[in-house]
Amino acid sequence: MTKSCRIEGEADIYTAAGMARDLAREIGFGKADAARIEIVVRELASNIIRHAGRGQIHLREVATDGRQGLEVEAVDQGPGIPDVELALQDGYSTTGKGLGSGLPAVRRLMDTFEIETAAGQGTRVRATRWLRRPTDWLRRWWDRQS
Repeated sequence: MTKSCRIEGEADIYTAAGMARDLAREIGFGKADAARIEIVVRELASNIIRHAGRGQIHLREVATDGRQGLEVEAVDQGPGIPDVELALQDGYSTTGKGLGSGLPAVRRLMDTFEIETAAGQGTRVRATRWLRRPTDWLRRWWDRQS
């Protein structure tokens, strides 16, 4: 399942975040993980508005090696990120107006994180959060409690 949202203004940030939260819950994420994904989408969509003016957020249900997850992809055709390593450091803000915690938080909240950027060609951020399944020992313990 794939869902997309154009990001062209502030309202779109909240539309995309709500869509992400709802899709995460449909896939089977708990409230805490759904909230993490929602925060990630809000941050990425805010970055699109702040740095590129417009772009898209794509949400995809993914499955590989017996795992299920949700991939978030943010795409824009903005100016690109001149120094990705610097942008991934806590406290660094390219505009000087924010806390500089956006991209580092996205990387921390998700299980995988990739960024592609080129000057004058835009930025693509792709991050995935995998469903956590109870481990076998927890499942056996739970079964004994029932």
